[in-house]
Amino acid sequence: MVFKDPYFLEFLGLNDHYLEKDLEGAILREMEQFLMELGTGFAFLARQKRIQIDSDDFYLDLLFFNRNLNRLIAIELKQGSFKAEYKGQMELYLRWLDKHDRQPNEEPPLGIILCSGKKREQIELLELGKSGIHVAEYLTALPSKELLQKKFHQAIEHSRLRYIEDGGTHEQD
Repeated sequence: MVFKDPYFLEFLGLNDHYLEKDLEGAILREMEQFLMELGTGFAFLARQKRIQIDSDDFYLDLLFFNRNLNRLIAIELKQGSFKAEYKGQMELYLRWLDKHDRQPNEEPPLGIILCSGKKREQIELLELGKSGIHVAEYLTALPSKELLQKKFHQAIEHSRLRYIEDGGTHEQD
């Protein structure tokens, strides 16, 4: 399990009302702490990475390289809950990175869609793991101990059920 969920971003000091660009700016101001929250092996490569396809310009919020995985990691920041359309956007970015940015010795790129809310059933139905996409929630304030315990127990139960459904052979994404 390389990617965490949720990411605790209380150190960014964001208030209740902020835009995606405010979140991105705060992450860049606090890059060292953000890298520590991501986990080991991450190196920052680009902000607002320009991706040109045909005559259209797209901008990937953040691009990292993970030394342990030997692959590019694209991060899209989303305010609010996950939406199914984010999958298509991230798939487009990952395919472009694979075609134009990936070095011959690297593994295919992975993506993280970082949202302030998750919709678990939509994420499962879209089978994002098969596309190399991970959806994670971020929190800009630490929740109460009770809420953390509840989320922890829900995650354990969810993992247990997936394990049983897959006959005990499920690989965690």
